[in-house]
Amino acid sequence: MAEPDAVMARIGAGIALREQGERGAARDLFTQVWGEIGGEAGDPFHCCALAHSMADVQEDVHEELAWDLQALTAADLLTNERVARGGVDGSVAGFYPSLHLNLGECYRKLGEIDKAREHLDHGRASIDALNNDGYGQMITGGLDRLADRLG
Repeated sequence: MAEPDAVMARIGAGIALREQGERGAARDLFTQVWGEIGGEAGDPFHCCALAHSMADVQEDVHEELAWDLQALTAADLLTNERVARGGVDGSVAGFYPSLHLNLGECYRKLGEIDKAREHLDHGRASIDALNNDGYGQMITGGLDRLADRLG
């Protein structure tokens, strides 16, 4: 597995801030990096990772949804080669279960149950791209909890 590049290292620093409860500081760092990479016109790998992380530090579910949709759009532009160069062990297909889980949860919070179910279905359909490790189990469990909440 390749070493993460400088942008990914900064995204990782933002994730660490979020995990320490410093959501505002993480959001500020992500905003700075977003501008530096050229926003949505930047490298899709960086855009996907950054937008996916930025969604997690939003206070408003509409903003969270907008960032999650941006991450999905960027993922659709990715290749397995670019993912490997970015230091990710696996294919771009492994991005989709988490992206769809987050989108499904946003739509659930907004009361858009049909869209939430649509993303739940997409997430479940793509779950085979994940390994049966801690991360894969976390995402699978998240999809199961979303299904339970949707009834």
